[in-house]
Amino acid sequence: MPKKRKVHSLTGRIDLRLMHQAFKAVKRNRGAAGIDKVSIKMFEANLDENLVALKKDLKAGTFRPRPLRRKMIPKGPGTSKLRPLGIPVVRDRVAQEVIRRLLAPIFEPQFHDASFGFIPKRNCHQAIQRVLELHGQGYRVVLDADIQGFFDNIPHQVIMTAVAAEVADGNILRLVEKFLTAGVMENGVFKPTTIGTPQGGVISPLLANIVLNHLDWKLHEAGYRFARYADDFVVVCQTRQQAQEALTLVKHVLETDLGLFLSPHKTEITTYGKGYQFLGFFLSSRSRRMRDKSVQKFKAKVRELTIRKRNLDQKAIAKLNQVIRGTAQYFGTSFSTNRWNFQKLDSWIRMRLRGMKLKRKNYNDNRKLRVGYFRRKLGLLTLEEFCTYFDRHGKAHRVIPRRGATSIGVAR
Repeated sequence: MPKKRKVHSLTGRIDLRLMHQAFKAVKRNRGAAGIDKVSIKMFEANLDENLVALKKDLKAGTFRPRPLRRKMIPKGPGTSKLRPLGIPVVRDRVAQEVIRRLLAPIFEPQFHDASFGFIPKRNCHQAIQRVLELHGQGYRVVLDADIQGFFDNIPHQVIMTAVAAEVADGNILRLVEKFLTAGVMENGVFKPTTIGTPQGGVISPLLANIVLNHLDWKLHEAGYRFARYADDFVVVCQTRQQAQEALTLVKHVLETDLGLFLSPHKTEITTYGKGYQFLGFFLSSRSRRMRDKSVQKFKAKVRELTIRKRNLDQKAIAKLNQVIRGTAQYFGTSFSTNRWNFQKLDSWIRMRLRGMKLKRKNYNDNRKLRVGYFRRKLGLLTLEEFCTYFDRHGKAHRVIPRRGATSIGVAR
């Protein structure tokens, strides 16, 4: 068996063209300023000088990342639990994107076909469609697994070992390690990071996939069917005994090889008949709809935009349409069964808007401000109009509600 060859000369590939590509990607993703309060616009004001200086530091090994700005964000509506977000400075985000672009072509061809997160031409919908296809083939027992605090608990040594297995460029390896150990600033106090990869870091999703790729291939070697999106994954089996054996394997690989643990409260063995949650959906043999938590998250966004004391104008509708479009495009797929839920949410949104317009909540106001007013005069989108389905000829159609009724149109 020939000896595996590692990649050596990655540092030599860092040039101004790559630097500009990395900056464009960072700018496209937007994001807040880090601890130095330098925004993307401010960094761009002296772009060429900043990129030349950054390139020199990256190639010479003199680059030193700044600590991340720690920001706590709610885990979801109706909960007081917070999720830590680490925001690098713009300069460091560009540096991370440069390294990500160098590492991705090496590792992405090695990722398992059942891994769908943060990989070009793969997405959440494909992961869901995979498990639905497997359910149709008779794999109806589900191991719904949750890794406890995944991003915050990946041991640095596990990450570095996985990267070093393919990369022999010492400078690149040191840069990755510097990103991991940059530390965070929280309430003006520096805290070192000795474990985990920060949520918010540009390179974090790739490192997560590199680590969990080991688990994917262990499951594959054992003959299991599964789908994974970052740290969210399900294993589908034909019997409960197989699912129990899969759970034992997953625990062993995570704990022994990766230094990670499953959450005992969120990991369960269930069935497609009873249903389970995956990537924002509730999937069961009877429906594929928005999970309750996703509905509450959507309502929280709408409530924030439809406070009664504000004016109902085109600016408010434009912001609301952005939220509606984003939610509908994700949940209004051909495999989903969300139309009835969407109708209820559309009705609830119009109730909120009537309250904004008339500064009160009264069911008699439904006659004063009818559906046509919101659609034709204000240009309000509806969730329902994004629902799609396929007819018996395989042609895609979209539901188009008009004047309170519904008609069917071909999706374009």
